[in-house]
Amino acid sequence: MSQNKALRVVLATSNAGKVRELADPLTQFGVEVVGLSSYPEIGEIEENGTTFEENALIKARAVAAVTGLVSVADDSGLEVDALDNAPGVYSARYADDWESQPGESRDARNIRKLLHETASVPTEGRGCRFVSCMAAVRPDGKEMVVRGTWEGQLLATPRGDNGFGYDPIVYLPEYGKTSAELDPEEKNRISHRGKALRRIREVL
Repeated sequence: MSQNKALRVVLATSNAGKVRELADPLTQFGVEVVGLSSYPEIGEIEENGTTFEENALIKARAVAAVTGLVSVADDSGLEVDALDNAPGVYSARYADDWESQPGESRDARNIRKLLHETASVPTEGRGCRFVSCMAAVRPDGKEMVVRGTWEGQLLATPRGDNGFGYDPIVYLPEYGKTSAELDPEEKNRISHRGKALRRIREVL
């Protein structure tokens, strides 16, 4: 790679929230970042793995094969102790079996189901964690997978307007805030995804 040519990396996601969180730290280091919206021909990638690591590799391999570029994929979710680490790899589609309320987003429906399932869990049993597994795959087949975690406590009522997914109901005791109450820069610095991304960035 020449000095004046940025490394181009494809983020294997169409989730706008993930694209923002992953792209910002990479672009600061001169990496040109594009998402799957730039490659509509790829279509939906079936995530049929049983672990975060497997799903991240499935997505990254598929995108690297089509684009011929370095691909970075993140598979992440929330593990709740009281639910035997559910929703886990099914976090994004956890409440797909629930009917939506008028005007309700998918994220809001997931939160509604999770709070219903944990309504009887006492405060001391509401431990949870965000997990992010990130895979980087090069067109020549070289791969790496890293994992980052972020411990918290499940609230009974959402708080905060930043972030996405389960951010409004994961309270971080050491900061006195939910993930959705952190500003984006602070969240990127301390989050599960931020931890994984720093390890990936060293390789890129």
